[in-house]
Amino acid sequence: MAKQYDVAVIGAGAAGMMCAAVAAQRGKRVVLLDHATRLAEKIRISGGGRCNFTNVNAGPANFLSQNPNFCRSALSRYTAQDFLALVRKHRIAYHEKHKGQLFCDDSSEQIIRMLRAECEQGEVSWRMPCKIGSIEKLDTGFHITAEGGDIECESVVIATGGLSIPKIGATDLGYRIAKQFDLQIVEPRPGLVPLTFDGPSWEAFAPLAGIALEVEVSTGGGKGKGKKSGGHFREDLLFTHRGLSGPAILQISSYWEPGTPIVLDLLPEMDVAEELISSKTTVKKQLGNVLSQWLPARLAEGLLVANGFAPDARLADMADAKLRKLGDAINRWAIVPTGSEGYKKAEVTLGGVDTRELSQQTMMANKVPGLYFIGETVDVTGWLGGYNFQWAWASGYVAGSSV
Repeated sequence: MAKQYDVAVIGAGAAGMMCAAVAAQRGKRVVLLDHATRLAEKIRISGGGRCNFTNVNAGPANFLSQNPNFCRSALSRYTAQDFLALVRKHRIAYHEKHKGQLFCDDSSEQIIRMLRAECEQGEVSWRMPCKIGSIEKLDTGFHITAEGGDIECESVVIATGGLSIPKIGATDLGYRIAKQFDLQIVEPRPGLVPLTFDGPSWEAFAPLAGIALEVEVSTGGGKGKGKKSGGHFREDLLFTHRGLSGPAILQISSYWEPGTPIVLDLLPEMDVAEELISSKTTVKKQLGNVLSQWLPARLAEGLLVANGFAPDARLADMADAKLRKLGDAINRWAIVPTGSEGYKKAEVTLGGVDTRELSQQTMMANKVPGLYFIGETVDVTGWLGGYNFQWAWASGYVAGSSV
């Protein structure tokens, strides 16, 4: 005989535990299933082990989706302040680090323990580790074949996450379940991920690995229906052996379309061409020394060499037209990535279950009553900085309040 429940939540990450806790505390009989041996590994490693658990500025403008308005309802019904109230209830000390990003003072383990405690308060049943065999739609709900015994339930919530960081257990189970029930998928790809560059265009910059500086970065986005509009961020940039990383690049990677350039302003506070031209008559220095006043010395030399300038050339001897070219190379450096570091380094997965298939009020599939999708499985992706956790809490709360 299959075990009877009101709700089965598949995936015991941020969204899944939130949903299970909310539903169970409403009096629902809930079972939470996960294939992993260790609970909520993605929460554990987030924020350098301190979990950037939300952002006080979280709103629809901080999320990407083919339907940008879809997240509006959930985010308004469960806000960052609502999650903060839960954090305070469990007496977890926290601090704001940068641009509204909130972190635990101590450890991300505190957030995991908090969610586990909320589930225990509702007497959630756990199956972990537990592999799912199949899900079948019945007249009265669903039949799930799973390790430890079959389950029958009225509602199933899919909270299995995306494809990012496979070494901690990411799988495509959520997408396979969606396809089984004929739901459309927005093609997944890595998001919040370092970008890579190959070939001669990067040779001058490969030795700059380790250099970091604050920049402005932008991209035009894609063309045509369903493509993202361009992004623009001011954050720190990090040179790596294979390309570029740091918050600036992770942010812009979610907007970047393959084959298109990203544009970097390495000195956003300065019009470099005008500064160089106006300094020609008063500054008797070599060009490399002048740039090294404003940029890390190795970066200044690399930029000069890459753009055909001799670092030991005297500023006073340079034609204005050449200095304008150099200024453009620093204030408007357009470069086309050849790829990214992929899911192994991506913090999130872009795409997922098409939001047109779901109710924004409940997260239920419109054509499959009782089947819900939440969190990263859905085509809603936040910026770097706690926004994706806030989507997990909000979508989990909405589904948990509806099942």
